Amino acid sequence: MELTSKQRAQLRGLANSIDTILQVGKDGIGENLIKQADEALEARELIKGRVLDNNIEYDARLAAEELAKATRSEVVQVIGSKFVLYRETHSKPKEKRIQLVKSLKKRGN
Repeated sequence: MELTSKQRAQLRGLANSIDTILQVGKDGIGENLIKQADEALEARELIKGRVLDNNIEYDARLAAEELAKATRSEVVQVIGSKFVLYRETHSKPKEKRIQLVKSLKKRGN
Protein backbone atom coordinates (compact mmCIF):
# COMPACT_ATOMS: atom_id res chain seq x y z
CA MET A 1 0.00 0.00 0.00
CA GLU A 2 1.49 3.32 -1.09
CA LEU A 3 0.93 6.19 1.33
CA THR A 4 -0.46 9.48 0.04
CA SER A 5 1.19 12.78 0.98
CA LYS A 6 -1.67 13.57 3.39
CA GLN A 7 -1.32 10.17 5.09
CA ARG A 8 2.46 10.66 5.31
CA ALA A 9 1.93 14.09 6.90
CA GLN A 10 -0.54 12.61 9.40
CA LEU A 11 1.94 9.85 10.35
CA ARG A 12 4.82 12.34 10.63
CA GLY A 13 2.73 14.30 13.13
CA LEU A 14 2.03 11.16 15.17
CA ALA A 15 5.71 10.18 15.07
CA ASN A 16 6.77 13.42 16.78
CA SER A 17 5.52 12.16 20.13
CA ILE A 18 6.93 8.60 20.02
CA ASP A 19 10.32 7.46 21.32
CA THR A 20 13.07 5.91 19.23
CA ILE A 21 12.85 2.17 19.87
CA LEU A 22 15.05 0.74 17.11
CA GLN A 23 18.78 1.30 16.73
CA VAL A 24 20.97 0.24 13.82
CA GLY A 25 24.41 -0.20 15.37
CA LYS A 26 27.79 -1.34 14.11
CA ASP A 27 26.41 -4.83 13.35
CA GLY A 28 24.06 -3.36 10.75
CA ILE A 29 20.72 -4.92 9.85
CA GLY A 30 20.57 -8.57 10.82
CA GLU A 31 17.88 -11.13 11.56
CA ASN A 32 17.46 -9.96 15.17
CA LEU A 33 16.92 -6.32 14.18
CA ILE A 34 14.42 -7.30 11.46
CA LYS A 35 12.55 -9.51 13.94
CA GLN A 36 12.52 -6.70 16.52
CA ALA A 37 11.23 -4.20 13.93
CA ASP A 38 8.58 -6.65 12.72
CA GLU A 39 7.28 -7.28 16.25
CA ALA A 40 7.29 -3.56 17.07
CA LEU A 41 5.37 -2.73 13.89
CA GLU A 42 2.75 -5.38 14.68
CA ALA A 43 2.32 -4.01 18.20
CA ARG A 44 2.54 -0.27 17.48
CA GLU A 45 2.09 0.27 13.70
CA LEU A 46 4.39 3.31 13.80
CA ILE A 47 8.01 3.05 14.95
CA LYS A 48 10.98 5.38 15.04
CA GLY A 49 14.51 4.16 14.45
CA ARG A 50 17.99 5.62 14.45
CA VAL A 51 21.30 4.79 12.81
CA LEU A 52 24.09 5.12 15.38
CA ASP A 53 27.31 7.00 14.61
CA ASN A 54 29.39 3.82 14.88
CA ASN A 55 27.67 2.36 11.79
CA ILE A 56 29.69 3.19 8.66
CA GLU A 57 27.76 0.90 6.32
CA TYR A 58 24.28 2.50 6.51
CA ASP A 59 22.86 5.97 6.40
CA ALA A 60 19.32 6.53 7.69
CA ARG A 61 17.71 6.41 4.20
CA LEU A 62 19.35 3.11 3.25
CA ALA A 63 18.61 1.53 6.65
CA ALA A 64 14.96 2.66 6.50
CA GLU A 65 14.46 1.32 2.97
CA GLU A 66 16.08 -2.02 3.76
CA LEU A 67 14.07 -2.47 6.97
CA ALA A 68 10.87 -1.42 5.20
CA LYS A 69 11.46 -4.04 2.50
CA ALA A 70 12.26 -6.75 5.05
CA THR A 71 9.19 -5.97 7.21
CA ARG A 72 6.73 -5.10 4.40
CA SER A 73 6.30 -1.60 5.83
CA GLU A 74 6.41 1.96 4.46
CA VAL A 75 9.08 4.58 5.04
CA VAL A 76 7.24 7.62 6.39
CA GLN A 77 10.14 9.97 7.02
CA VAL A 78 13.93 10.19 7.17
CA ILE A 79 15.59 13.11 8.95
CA GLY A 80 19.29 13.10 9.78
CA SER A 81 20.08 9.78 11.46
CA LYS A 82 16.43 9.01 12.33
CA PHE A 83 13.68 7.32 10.36
CA VAL A 84 10.01 6.41 10.82
CA LEU A 85 8.31 3.23 9.53
CA TYR A 86 4.59 2.38 9.32
CA ARG A 87 2.67 -0.84 8.76
CA GLU A 88 -0.99 -1.45 9.52
CA THR A 89 -1.42 -4.11 12.18
CA HIS A 90 -3.93 -6.93 12.02
CA SER A 91 -3.63 -7.99 15.65
CA LYS A 92 -5.61 -5.03 17.01
CA PRO A 93 -9.33 -4.35 16.54
CA LYS A 94 -10.03 -1.83 13.78
CA GLU A 95 -11.05 0.94 16.19
CA LYS A 96 -7.68 0.71 18.03
CA ARG A 97 -5.58 1.03 14.86
CA ILE A 98 -4.21 4.27 13.45
CA GLN A 99 -6.99 5.66 11.25
CA LEU A 100 -5.35 7.09 8.14
CA VAL A 101 -7.01 9.96 6.30
CA LYS A 102 -8.75 8.74 3.18
CA SER A 103 -7.42 9.80 -0.18
CA LEU A 104 -9.90 11.43 -2.50
CA LYS A 105 -9.70 10.17 -6.05
CA LYS A 106 -10.38 12.66 -8.80
CA ARG A 107 -12.88 11.60 -11.40
CA GLY A 108 -12.21 12.38 -15.03
CA ASN A 109 -15.12 13.60 -17.15
